[in-house]
Amino acid sequence: MKSRLPQLSYSNVIATIALFIALGGAAVAAGLPRNSVGANQLKRGAVTAAKLKKGAVTGGKLAPKSVVAGKLGPNSVLPGNIGNGAITSAKIGGGAVIASSIKNNVITTNKLNGKAVTTDKLATGAVTEPILANGSVTAAKLSKEFGALINPLRSGQTLQGSFAVGGAGKELTVAIDGQTFQFPLSKAPAINIISPATAVTAACPGLGSGQAPAATAGNLCLYVASPTNLKTLTVPAASVNRFGFGLEATAEDKEKAFSAFGQWAVTAP
Repeated sequence: MKSRLPQLSYSNVIATIALFIALGGAAVAAGLPRNSVGANQLKRGAVTAAKLKKGAVTGGKLAPKSVVAGKLGPNSVLPGNIGNGAITSAKIGGGAVIASSIKNNVITTNKLNGKAVTTDKLATGAVTEPILANGSVTAAKLSKEFGALINPLRSGQTLQGSFAVGGAGKELTVAIDGQTFQFPLSKAPAINIISPATAVTAACPGLGSGQAPAATAGNLCLYVASPTNLKTLTVPAASVNRFGFGLEATAEDKEKAFSAFGQWAVTAP
């Protein structure tokens, strides 16, 4: 009796082919040699963040200048991430360095440019006696309001004073007096007698606020106030020098007492 082989149906053939492909494909995949899948075999966008191993992207994998500002997260760049000397002057934005950003005592003398500290940068009372070098305050640095502090009087500085001269009738019809300058001048001044005291001339600008007498450079001005029985009041030319001046007064009525009071000012030429 002859044995009969089973007849192959269409479905049996298809199932057998599918099984072969499945087994063959797995065998092919499992047998891929190392480094056989390169950039050309990867689709665009195939390597996602989930496919990257932790720590897989190292510094050597980053292209130069590939990490731009927009790629940095908040607080991602810390002091430990910045190399020494990495932040140069060109890297600092305008107005970036403010007072609170500067550590105490970091701005030393050698960091200041010449003439960097101007008058408006000095705090009130900042320049005290220990700050001034010996001999730093010279005559040229003193304003006229400080008065005369040198010998001889500096040009343009003014000395001021008052005078009184007089006599008592027959016993004394001529009175003589003298005044000494607190500081000597470089040379004798020109003489100007102003009467009444409220008068003004080019050489003698008058009595200012507080009845302070004034004189222009090189002039001696006498402002005569409250004269009594006064005939003449002169400053003899021989009496004037760089150290002071003399006064000579005479009476109108020799039988009566006479006097004159006033103020004077002299300004160094």
